[in-house]
Amino acid sequence: MIDTIRDIFLSNITNTPLKFKRYMHNRLNMNDKLIGIIGSRGIGKTTFILQYLKELNIGFNKKLYLSADHIEIVKYSLYEIAKEFSKIGGEVLAIDEIHKYPNFSQELKSIYDTFDLKVIFSGSSALKLENSKVDLSRRAILYRVNGMSFREFIEYETQVKLSSYPLEEILSNHTQIALEINEKIKPFEHFKNYLDYGYYPFYKQNKKFFLSKLENTINLVIESDLPITFNIEPKNIFKLKKLLSLLCLSKPYELNITKLAQKIEINRQTLYLYLHYLELGGLIRLVKAKTKGDSIFVKPQKLYLNNTNLNNAYCIKSDIGTLREEFFINQIGLDHDISYAKVGDFLVDDSYVFEIGGKSKSFNQIKDLPKSFIVADDIEIGFGNKIPLWLFGFLY
Repeated sequence: MIDTIRDIFLSNITNTPLKFKRYMHNRLNMNDKLIGIIGSRGIGKTTFILQYLKELNIGFNKKLYLSADHIEIVKYSLYEIAKEFSKIGGEVLAIDEIHKYPNFSQELKSIYDTFDLKVIFSGSSALKLENSKVDLSRRAILYRVNGMSFREFIEYETQVKLSSYPLEEILSNHTQIALEINEKIKPFEHFKNYLDYGYYPFYKQNKKFFLSKLENTINLVIESDLPITFNIEPKNIFKLKKLLSLLCLSKPYELNITKLAQKIEINRQTLYLYLHYLELGGLIRLVKAKTKGDSIFVKPQKLYLNNTNLNNAYCIKSDIGTLREEFFINQIGLDHDISYAKVGDFLVDDSYVFEIGGKSKSFNQIKDLPKSFIVADDIEIGFGNKIPLWLFGFLY
């Protein structure tokens, strides 16, 4: 059993390059005993894990990788594999695509409680470990990860090393940061390409077939990941697809929940559930007003596709204002809380108000608000409280 899995692992790790590494290598603490890497399909979770294992300074026989949906793996239970691996001196076990494995949470709990193994697992962001019947969330350290930032995309394309910056530094020192970046690269040379295809690292494999591969990735989430996790009936899968396509037809601030439910032929409560599932699956992003609690049945004020690459795949034509806002919340939303602002477009961390627009966007709407900023497209360098939109792609 272990020999077969190890042969597959050897093939995978041999073909894993180390030339380009995602932000996770610098941000994730990999010292805990049970670590979950959670994120949508296609953003590089598997590559990150294989790179981590490849560089891990222990003997090859002491580390093992497997994909829970591999034909050679489904013959055995995860517990049996862990038991056998531990018996022969294994130390680090990585399990990919774990959401495809039935009753994974119980098996992970048993592995954690029984063996002296570090376990790293990855899966769709649709995983609801916080509601696990065996309370796995108290044992596992979970990291939700994003697709590539604009900074990472530039590095992937040009091999030019660029720093990331915390939000507070961008807000207070954006002019100097932008000047230094512009001395190394020209951001506008890459920005449109990033919006079209730069969020998913697999674009490098073949740009010509990127959109078809992205569509296949989206279909796997809708047709496989979400139904398995949330027991969605097959007859309702097409309604999830219809919901995504309808997002191309209206601007975020024109969202009407009642009309949207009618078009998809479901009731409002089911619509709220489906929106929640699609957000967990990494396909959409909800922006809600700040309220007490975090109920999924709170009406979202704005609704977006998760990233601009999805617009490229789904929408015949996308509104430029929507793309700007989508880019902003996707990049800033990894580490910061975003909610609907009564004045301005977004309230971030209950502190900062942002208004998104083109280079001629004025402060008229938010001039009387403290900690308010204009985020402007089509400018290389900002001044005062007017910051280039592209620079928010350097947060990670």
